[in-house]
Amino acid sequence: MKFMPFSASPDAQSLSVKRAEVEFHSFASLGDPERAMAAYLEENRRRAGVLREHLPFIGSLSPFLEIGANAGHTSYMLANEFGAQGFALDLSADALRQGVALMDRWGLTRAPVRIAADALQLPFRDGRLRFVMACQTLSQFMDIEAVFLEVKRVLAPGGVFLFAEEPLRRLLSLRLYRCNYQERMKPWEKRLFEWGLLGYLVRDVIGAEQEESFGIRQNHSMYLNDWHRLVGKHFAGHRYHIVVPERGWGERAMKRLGVRLDPRRSLWRAAHLLGGALAASCKKDGQASALPGLDRFEDFLRCPDCHADLGRQAGALLCASCGYRAPEEGGVFNLLPSAERAALYPGDCDAAIDFGLPGHERRLIEGWYEQEGAFGNYYRWMGARAAVRLLPADGAPRNLRLRGYAPEIAFRLGKPVRIQVAANGRRAVSRKLHRPGLFILEAGLEEAAEYHIEIAASPTWTVPEDGRVLSVNFSMIQLIPPRGSGR
Repeated sequence: MKFMPFSASPDAQSLSVKRAEVEFHSFASLGDPERAMAAYLEENRRRAGVLREHLPFIGSLSPFLEIGANAGHTSYMLANEFGAQGFALDLSADALRQGVALMDRWGLTRAPVRIAADALQLPFRDGRLRFVMACQTLSQFMDIEAVFLEVKRVLAPGGVFLFAEEPLRRLLSLRLYRCNYQERMKPWEKRLFEWGLLGYLVRDVIGAEQEESFGIRQNHSMYLNDWHRLVGKHFAGHRYHIVVPERGWGERAMKRLGVRLDPRRSLWRAAHLLGGALAASCKKDGQASALPGLDRFEDFLRCPDCHADLGRQAGALLCASCGYRAPEEGGVFNLLPSAERAALYPGDCDAAIDFGLPGHERRLIEGWYEQEGAFGNYYRWMGARAAVRLLPADGAPRNLRLRGYAPEIAFRLGKPVRIQVAANGRRAVSRKLHRPGLFILEAGLEEAAEYHIEIAASPTWTVPEDGRVLSVNFSMIQLIPPRGSGR
């Protein structure tokens, strides 16, 4: 397949979306450790069941690659529960570094090789992998076929691509609006949800609004027939696992009717009517043969810039052809193309305040309390007002992006949380928040040599134990290129 640089295919997944995914996964991986660990265990239980169901069709799982691995919890399951060898890959290097916490908490002895990379430009040589897995990942790409092509390239003949938990578009819906996750629904929404009626009203998958508000685009355009055509176009054989919702009487009755109307009494027609989720094992054409182990895992990889072979020396992956270098950092190798790596991982700089990085304090002006939180979710509370200083890296147009959190206690009076942000004395963005949780603010800025950012938030509330006056907290404030700039 002809190589395309990362900026050449913005329609599949833009750089702004990739930036949002890096931020979101870094925050979500273990920002709330107890909740995340419980979710990872439940996901692994569910995914292990799908794997065992499809294992006779899949065959060998080594060497494997998991795309969109997040903290790598499912890759650790493959390595420890199924005895496989392979790679965990995600855009977020920070999320992958959380694998150490997973091993300690779960008492694991085997680990995958962890790679920060792009699913649209996999840093693997052609035909080197037996098994590729992706869960809740493909729907984050506007061009899903582009991912299929990359997966097919790295799979060996007879290899299998298993994608799971991908949403099926629902025919029976008025698509009136978007709805939050259950814990953030309004009382009447929760009642309709329990009755199995809410799905007939909402536009897409319940909860997709959270990712969209963060800047992660969602592709929920695929009916079951669309997935089937795409699988048939690129793979020689397949096995499906279809889950159709049946919450409350509103969905149970329609599911039963859909099965009765189907000529084969299968779930196919019910899935078309009600949507749901799809898992599919897709086998590449050709005869499977033996593949090497991972003692020299660098032999499976290629340079993300020039596609030459990579070597390993002194804890780093090196390209002798173009000089590309990826040191091991916290157990993770960052194999994004150089330009993309520089854009998504700028490090400590004057254009960004990452409240988890040492040295960010010098860009804080006033109004901030001490750092709190854990890796992936460090933050600082503010009172009614706070200010920071940012310096752009160049004179190009800039957007201001802030990532924060509004606690439930801030809504105790039944009023919205109000946030106003000004840059160099001019209002940049004003927002009312009606529900607690993570929020993103973004606004375009006029060109300037320096930005004095002022934030005002209300209402405030007090902590009885120490007397602090608080409003909301922030974990990231940064200058980024405007959306659509291709940078």
